[in-house]
Amino acid sequence: MGRIKILIADDHAVVRDGTRQILEHESDMDVVAEAADGSEAIKLAGTSRPDVAIIDIAMPGVDGIEATRQIKSLYPSVAVLILSAYDDDQFVFNLLEAGAAGYLLKSVRGRELIDAVRQVYAGESVLHPAIARKVLNRFVPAASKTSGQKTTEMLSEREIEVLKLATRGFSNQDIADELCLSLRTVQAHLGHIFNKLQVSSRTEAVVRALKEGWVTLEDIP
Repeated sequence: MGRIKILIADDHAVVRDGTRQILEHESDMDVVAEAADGSEAIKLAGTSRPDVAIIDIAMPGVDGIEATRQIKSLYPSVAVLILSAYDDDQFVFNLLEAGAAGYLLKSVRGRELIDAVRQVYAGESVLHPAIARKVLNRFVPAASKTSGQKTTEMLSEREIEVLKLATRGFSNQDIADELCLSLRTVQAHLGHIFNKLQVSSRTEAVVRALKEGWVTLEDIP
């Protein structure tokens, strides 16, 4: 497999340098571009075609939310991983709505960041525990008011099982073990789910499932 191509967007040069050093120690990662603001990040996403874009929220001019929205609109295959000092509810929900695949706080350790890059690259979701709680608190109560009937029209019974386990935070391998399937089969099911829901990441699929009421509190430990 090729190396994971990464774009780093942060208005602080020292943060970009530190992030680059952490990632480029990994044999499967290559930082292909750095941006100091959102508009530069959007432009570089087009010219360098990264697999993963690590984006801060608070940047001059075009902020991280708008940069994420435009990158996902123009280059949907790019997985956006938010790395920010902020966990305000509105930032979190706006970024997830914009298509971010993951949201980490800058307090995470280097190893957690490395693992997160690999996870979003593989189509898995990455949410800092504090962020995950916000998502559940925001969407699950609203979801309980919906019937969830539309899920059977869009997804197969097996796809619903896979999506529920993904919502519980299971990795692809965990889902495979739980359902006695091969890893390749689970990846295929997730690909079909993404296509049917018109999303490009597990996080987007989980948010959709919560909002539509396809997943309830009983499905989440």
